Amino acid sequence: MQPTSEQQTPGVEHPALTARTFGCMGTVISLAMPSAAAAAGTLPRTNVTEHPIEAAAGAVERVFAGLDGTFSLYRPASEASRLARGEITLREASQEMRDRNAEAAGWRLLTAGAFTPERPDGVLDLSGIIKGHAIQQAGDTLRASGFRDWCLNAGGDVLVGGSPVPGSRVSWQSGIVDPTDRTALVSAFPLGGCSRFSVLATSGSAERGEHIWTAGAGRSAFLQVSVAATDIVTADVLATAIVAGGHTMLDRAADEWDVEVLAVLGDGGLLATPGFRS
Repeated sequence: MQPTSEQQTPGVEHPALTARTFGCMGTVISLAMPSAAAAAGTLPRTNVTEHPIEAAAGAVERVFAGLDGTFSLYRPASEASRLARGEITLREASQEMRDRNAEAAGWRLLTAGAFTPERPDGVLDLSGIIKGHAIQQAGDTLRASGFRDWCLNAGGDVLVGGSPVPGSRVSWQSGIVDPTDRTALVSAFPLGGCSRFSVLATSGSAERGEHIWTAGAGRSAFLQVSVAATDIVTADVLATAIVAGGHTMLDRAADEWDVEVLAVLGDGGLLATPGFRS
């Protein structure tokens, strides 16, 4: 992500970014920082030659791996898989599992069932909120370790800190992939810097294929939905709920939460709240 020409600050040199990527939770996670900001972090180095971003990316990866090890239904030994096989009950599960289940159940009520923590076969699947928690916890780790300016992207769900131009109010630009052509963007949205929003979550088929269960019969009215918010779990849940719940859920989200929404219709058309149209 780079600052756009409209956001260029006179007299400010726009630095190159340093980035690292890794795979987890069935997607690709990337951490990017202005090169100078990456060198100023305080995370301990594992050896004298290691660049600080290597330690930062390692810390982020450990957060994701830890949650994936507990909640992934693709890992036979995970707690989630043991629950799915009936080897343990929810009452016997860890406090973390019970807390996330209660949170997901709360979101089901708030979205009138558009968001659900169960798969169609009845298996508990908390992936709809766990990636958001991983992103949030990773961001907390970066801030606690002294990094102020960074962009964390997990499969199209983005959380930023600070600015791509350290010490300025220039915003990061989060590009939104066209679900019909992954080499193109349908829009971009400013995060961090002078923007009041710091997160953007996108749900649909562009990143992970068909993985959302629609409310009621038939296919969703939307190929993809992006939600900008101040909290990554809220953004991720609402993006998923709008894909599942269609126009009714989009209207509900826009009315009841402080968010901006961009939805890609089945014919490629766009619906957007005012923040995306400005």
